[in-house]
Amino acid sequence: MTFSSESPALQSPGPASPDLARFRTPAVRHLAWMCHTAQLLDGPQVIDLRAYWPDDLLARLSHWDAHPEDGPAALSQQANRRLGMYFESLYACLLTDILGWDLLVRNLPIRHAGITLGELDFVVRNGHTGVVEHHEIAVKFYLGYLQPGSAAGKQDVSWYGPNARDRLDLKTRRLLDQQSQRTALPETTAALQHAGIEQPQATRIFMPGYLFYPLDVQLQAAEWVPLDHPRGVWAYLDAAVRMDVSHWVPLRKPHWLGPWVQSTAPDELERDTALAEIRELATPRLFARLQQHPCTGDWCEAQRIFVMPARWPGI
Repeated sequence: MTFSSESPALQSPGPASPDLARFRTPAVRHLAWMCHTAQLLDGPQVIDLRAYWPDDLLARLSHWDAHPEDGPAALSQQANRRLGMYFESLYACLLTDILGWDLLVRNLPIRHAGITLGELDFVVRNGHTGVVEHHEIAVKFYLGYLQPGSAAGKQDVSWYGPNARDRLDLKTRRLLDQQSQRTALPETTAALQHAGIEQPQATRIFMPGYLFYPLDVQLQAAEWVPLDHPRGVWAYLDAAVRMDVSHWVPLRKPHWLGPWVQSTAPDELERDTALAEIRELATPRLFARLQQHPCTGDWCEAQRIFVMPARWPGI
């Protein structure tokens, strides 16, 4: 199947650029993606870390890629398959080893009468301003779904996660209205005082990820999502198997972060097994379509495709 290069769903944003594909160490490539990617949320509370990067950022990442023994321990440890925990580990590395900020506490539980109300993801001292900040972070992947019966000229679009109980608008509201407001709780003040940590003066949100657009429908992203957000496409299994899948590879967590690169050609059996599991287990799977780099010979991600079972989203 041939795709139009003008389709907004198929535009290749910064995260899939050759500059990131050159990093051979997956954790370094994932960290580089976090350093350069746009987010899925815009607004005054969103922190644009790109404004703080040191001038030698790329040189430092390249050195860690070539000499892992000189890099942070987090980049050489076995990657956690729980994507959220892995993402948090890289964010801590980003704050301390790249920015040089003081990490005061991580995952501080907030309790009332023995019941956990939530936690603060990170409390840090901004090395540029000296201000103590509370950071809430998440990495998310949402698929645009045009609700049946949408009126002509007016799209009723929901952005669901692969697990359709997760939704972009709900997560955004929870971040803005709940998670980022926890420092105002008296229980939070007590927990911070008990830990000997200064009360944060600001809350920041960091939420990168991907939005996946249906193959044959032009959708508008939510108005609060920056236009340069990373994009992919999605299709139901019956449509996907009619596409040219010869250069597809399944992506497993934690390799949902950043562009995929491999030295060998895509494995047909691995791909076909993953496609079969979608039908047998009714489980969504994420794939990357690869292209061979003309200079290095590596197979680099050119596009992301989520393939969904027939009854998704089932809401």
